[in-house]
Amino acid sequence: MPVALITGASRGLGLSLAHGLAERGWTLVVTARGGDELAWAAADLRTETSVVTVTGDVSDPGHRRELARTVAGLGGLDLLVNNAGTLGVSPLPPIAEYPAADLESVFRINTVAPLALVQALLPQLDAAKGTVVNITSDASVEAYPGWGGYGASKAALDHITGTLAAENPGIRFYAVDPGDMRTVMHQDAFPGEDISDRPEPGTVVPALLALLDRRPESGRHRASDFTESDFTESGITESDLRVSADSTSDSPAVPVPTSVEELS
Repeated sequence: MPVALITGASRGLGLSLAHGLAERGWTLVVTARGGDELAWAAADLRTETSVVTVTGDVSDPGHRRELARTVAGLGGLDLLVNNAGTLGVSPLPPIAEYPAADLESVFRINTVAPLALVQALLPQLDAAKGTVVNITSDASVEAYPGWGGYGASKAALDHITGTLAAENPGIRFYAVDPGDMRTVMHQDAFPGEDISDRPEPGTVVPALLALLDRRPESGRHRASDFTESDFTESGITESDLRVSADSTSDSPAVPVPTSVEELS
């Protein structure tokens, strides 16, 4: 069975995608900072497939080495999903007032950590002619007040994704903008506001599955650009769509650090 490593997999988009892949029989390595929440997520996923959990912070070099060892123990890696990330300062400040130390942290988590994880796993990905999905944002290509720090980190990730693709033609590298979603991190961006009009993360999963099935040339994609015909052409079934609709960001009320969350 193919093996996928998903960061930020205890809730939100990471967990929803994990369910979509589990339904297809993928072996999963899932990681997140919150051990209790990750354990809850893995217990649910294990009803569908084989799951290995590795609790830790993707910005920690020791944690990345542990992930590489774990994947090697499974015989290799077919898919890396860099989903974990941080919003940064909340409420969102103007970029001219962004504390330098906080901005460095945003880049360390959103930009440096995904690249460092690719570097650690590149031999295994190359051997499998694998795929890397880096979750990005429309804030990487559009200038929104308050989103300068986060958007800049994602713009850098977009560029890194394209450069990795140019340098490693045997691997597919995708930067994927999932659009607005109803996640903890998106709520942190709008404290006190009602974001219930945003779609659940599971609604993005069919687009990601279609991308993985069709495996086009490396590049940047928006989930909103995928249509029902794309799903039909890639063989996505009613079961896939049901799993996506049922996989939400809800989880038991356990204390989880909010500095690193699943992306919105």
